[in-house]
Amino acid sequence: MTQPRTALAAIHAFLEHLRAKNFAFETQRVRGTFLTEFLEHAQNAEATPLTALSAAELMDLPRVHAWLEDAAAGRTRRRNTLSGPNARSAAATNRVRIITYNMLAEFLGTPWRLEVPPNTTGEHLDPDEADQVVRRLAVERRGATAAVAVRTAAMAALVAETGRTVAQLAPLCTDDVQLHHNPPRILLSADLVHELTTPTARVLGRWMRQRAGIITSSLQGTDPGHLWIPTQPGRPRSEQPTPPGLEAAAVRTLHSAHRRLVLDLLGRPIRPGALRADPTD
Repeated sequence: MTQPRTALAAIHAFLEHLRAKNFAFETQRVRGTFLTEFLEHAQNAEATPLTALSAAELMDLPRVHAWLEDAAAGRTRRRNTLSGPNARSAAATNRVRIITYNMLAEFLGTPWRLEVPPNTTGEHLDPDEADQVVRRLAVERRGATAAVAVRTAAMAALVAETGRTVAQLAPLCTDDVQLHHNPPRILLSADLVHELTTPTARVLGRWMRQRAGIITSSLQGTDPGHLWIPTQPGRPRSEQPTPPGLEAAAVRTLHSAHRRLVLDLLGRPIRPGALRADPTD
């Protein structure tokens, strides 16, 4: 593969590479955000047009160190925070910047790599860590029924890919999921359609099949249309327990299943919100 010569073309080619490899939408967005910031920082520092800087020049260590130093000090910030417009960048955010630089360096074949500091907070996972958690949820389960495991994996995949919270995704209906569309997609709201990556569409399809079996068994095929449903009868509020599928699964139920399954798999709790990338702290 012939590598692009300009820095701008290199970034475009790298992001296209991520799309071709079916990286989650949020991963692509985070990488694009930080690489655009990196390029603009280099351009502003030297007053050069975007088309004048080569890919190799952009990747020079003095440029990346200057970018990371200014970013950590909050000098590349584009929005205000509770701590003010000049607040320092979170350590976890700069960690994602370093990983992004290393990924671009590997893609371009340039020689330098930066040491990645450990993730000490766990409040926000970087996109690669989130992707690993989602993949493990999709293929492993311990101490959970198959239906709970697949439902949890499908929800986690959507949280990581769309950047929406569990509470925002909980009201979705089966009509919002269009897996037979090419490419597969999901309707997040009346005016927002999100195209799904292949891994997310695959695990969501597994949940849809599990869900169909639950509906057929508990409601004899009558389907109220809630995408996320309980896998077991609810607590009886009268003489009869609520059959699975008649009502949507509560947000607290979805959160609880996620916490229990992740703790069992990884040995540490990771809330669903940690899967959402936040590149502009």
